[in-house]
Amino acid sequence: MAEPEPAPRFGRNESTEERMDRNWMELIQELRVLQTGVQILGGFLLTLPFQPRFGELDDWQRSLYLTNVMVAALTTVLIVLPVSVHRRLFRRGLKSVLVSSADTITKWALAGVAILITGSASLVFDVTAGRTAGLVAGGFIILVLLVLVVGMPLWLYRQGMRNNGDSKEE
Repeated sequence: MAEPEPAPRFGRNESTEERMDRNWMELIQELRVLQTGVQILGGFLLTLPFQPRFGELDDWQRSLYLTNVMVAALTTVLIVLPVSVHRRLFRRGLKSVLVSSADTITKWALAGVAILITGSASLVFDVTAGRTAGLVAGGFIILVLLVLVVGMPLWLYRQGMRNNGDSKEE
């Protein structure tokens, strides 16, 4: 089997293995932050059926609630999935596959968090201020999330490329 090509040097003096290890640790730290947010929102959702007013929810609100619970559960699965993949690939020389798959999974988990934030806020606004307020709040949050979570990284990337030329550091 051929030796792996040396990692290109872009400002860090690290081998491919060292870069993969660092990338893995960075992903794990990001997933820890995501996990806390999803646990808080999920916990909030799980307390709602035990509140006296829960029985007053209309069909739309109940459907939105159940959708939020499902999104919270599926997002939690996505957040812990890289750990499961790591256990399966541990010591098999597949760190780059692990890091690449965890990166993709983390992006899907971020999408789940965005949906969960939007749905939870929409539900709260709907119950407390009415259907129109719930829909407006949901639409506004989607817009803000798109600008901040999608637009801002793209803008920062372009700014970085403009300021640093082709230097790349991952």
